[in-house]
Amino acid sequence: MKVAILSTAPTCYSTMRLRQAAADRGHTVKVLNTLRFAIELQHGEPDLYFRDKHLSDYDAILPRIGASITYFGTAVVRQFEQMDVYTPNSSNGITTSRDKLRSLQILSRHDIGIPHTTFVRDRADVLPAIERLGGAPVIIKILEGTQGVGVILAETTKVAEAILETLQSAKQNVLVQRFVAESKGKDIRAFVVGDRVVAAMRRVAQGDEFRSNVHRGGQAEPVELDASFQETAVRAAQIMGLRIAGVDMLESKEGPQVMEVNSSPGLEGIETTTGLDVAGVIIDYMADQVSFPELDIRQRLTVSKGYGVVDLHVREGLELVGKTIVESGLRERDIVVLNLTKGTTVISNPKGTRVIEAGDRLLCYGKLDAMRDLIPARQDRKRRRPKIQQLSPETIAEMGGKQS
Repeated sequence: MKVAILSTAPTCYSTMRLRQAAADRGHTVKVLNTLRFAIELQHGEPDLYFRDKHLSDYDAILPRIGASITYFGTAVVRQFEQMDVYTPNSSNGITTSRDKLRSLQILSRHDIGIPHTTFVRDRADVLPAIERLGGAPVIIKILEGTQGVGVILAETTKVAEAILETLQSAKQNVLVQRFVAESKGKDIRAFVVGDRVVAAMRRVAQGDEFRSNVHRGGQAEPVELDASFQETAVRAAQIMGLRIAGVDMLESKEGPQVMEVNSSPGLEGIETTTGLDVAGVIIDYMADQVSFPELDIRQRLTVSKGYGVVDLHVREGLELVGKTIVESGLRERDIVVLNLTKGTTVISNPKGTRVIEAGDRLLCYGKLDAMRDLIPARQDRKRRRPKIQQLSPETIAEMGGKQS
């Protein structure tokens, strides 16, 4: 395998470990400065130049895109995707996970625990929002902050209101989250590779500091996660469109709550704490997957006029309920079921004997008119119509979810 590590910091621990792990396994590996690429766009020929020279062929890339270069870095990754070069983390996944608000919006529609969060701009909405969170104390987060920077604990409502007013006057977008008291000063970092958690650690703040980030002086200890934490971490990463991710979770009374999904997680802390060869696991995973670069299904499956991919929410009253996929007659209508989601379980390429039940979600490809006909006509404006929607990037990512 010929792999390029996209990084602006060739001497940092993570980049050096990944490079060494690839070389030790006999792969050809180079570290390429992400900012030295030139993206060439011509009719039918997406291409790349590096340091003013035409880029040679690569089997795979491993993006290490820092927050400060997200826009250009993801543009480079997207160009590699257009050239059918394998990447474990998609450009869309990196962009989505980097946006704290958007990532929580996406996770909130899935069965994933997250801290109760609110996002407001008008000063008059601040106090009602804090009330909905259960009152102070609350956590205030700047959307662009990383490594614990821009995370503030407001002990009282008046303090929270003053902080929000100051930040908003400085044109900062901020989130307000319920303070999970039982998890004060500690969190879990689960390192996900593919469909499993390969290492995990608990980070604990020191002294009066409530932020557990190692960059803020927190200490780490290895931890064995139970099934609920492991499943939550893997699903959160996959919903974001990431196959390599650091998922940060709180240990709340209600179970795991995802705070953030990091698309370029550092290796030094997790490897030092656990003693595991995480870099080697990453390279081995990429070598296994390199023959199957992830495709943007929106580009590949919607080129035929009148065809598309939709996410159909099966509700009571639909003619599909209680029938197997074969009995539903979907195939005769030129509709193929790609995924069947039951609760938190995603069944890829489901068998025809699978029974469709109310509450299921069907990821289908076929004639759009035929799929629209599955939805009964709206009779009462007050009644919610069963949802049918064009495939979103997060739904595409979820196609790689847990199978059974």
